[in-house]
Amino acid sequence: MILIIGGMGFIGLNTALRFLEVGKRVVMIAQMDVTNPHEVFEVVRRHQVESIVNLMAPPARSLSTGADYHLYTAGLQNVLEAARTFGLRRVSLGSSVGVYSGLPHGPYREDTPLPVISPTQVSAFKKGMEMHAHFYAAQIKIDVVALRIGSIYGPYYYSMHNPISRMCHGAARNAEPDFGDRPDRKIFEDDQADWAYVKDVARGIQQVHMAEKLTHRVYNIASGRASSNRDAFEAVRKAVPGARCSALKAGKTPGGSTNPATDLGRAAEVGYKPEHTLEGGIAAYIEWLRTHPQ
Repeated sequence: MILIIGGMGFIGLNTALRFLEVGKRVVMIAQMDVTNPHEVFEVVRRHQVESIVNLMAPPARSLSTGADYHLYTAGLQNVLEAARTFGLRRVSLGSSVGVYSGLPHGPYREDTPLPVISPTQVSAFKKGMEMHAHFYAAQIKIDVVALRIGSIYGPYYYSMHNPISRMCHGAARNAEPDFGDRPDRKIFEDDQADWAYVKDVARGIQQVHMAEKLTHRVYNIASGRASSNRDAFEAVRKAVPGARCSALKAGKTPGGSTNPATDLGRAAEVGYKPEHTLEGGIAAYIEWLRTHPQ
């Protein structure tokens, strides 16, 4: 049995479906408090959990930095202690390509030195999680791997924070995407990210987690390419001729990275290769939205 912590979230749901597709049994507990060690231990014991995929993360619009910090520290320790106590096969930690934020250009390899300064909650906490978890795991002799997940879009995405999803939702409804929460209600067309279709990422998580033996402790799981907001909208417009996005403006965010693609060499060792191009992923997402209105 594989416990997916954060399994009711966007990446978690897609990852659970992927494990089921390959014949694995999963458990997801909607109300488990990972900061409570008794709850974590009881779930692992009751469901005879053999390994954990830990995708826990505060919501995009969190309550407080203190609450986020408590979740990442106490929650992480409880998960790792449960792995030690019950002799679990592996703990896979959902990290983020956000740890590379601040580096001037890619492509980013897992052995790239990371900047100490962190501009976002994600880049700060995920870096801290990786460092603490790998040190802790070495001391208590458990198998822990960090998965640096790319910028994701696709089915079950609900926070509407990223621009691709807003464009796709707008196209599916024949409406102008709303960027009213952004400065001057605009986004830069040349801003780039490693945009990955969620079903590819879910497959990569499954492949790393189920690998019999891993050579490395950190793996990038993304698309392996940098795509701009302009690239995304062109793909949207190809899928839906006449789609609109007047929020695009010329230029790039000052200080933004150039070619923030991730190197997928390590992930390829376990068989991971993205199946969706940007155009293919966006077309599939829009089609899904038309049959699953959100």
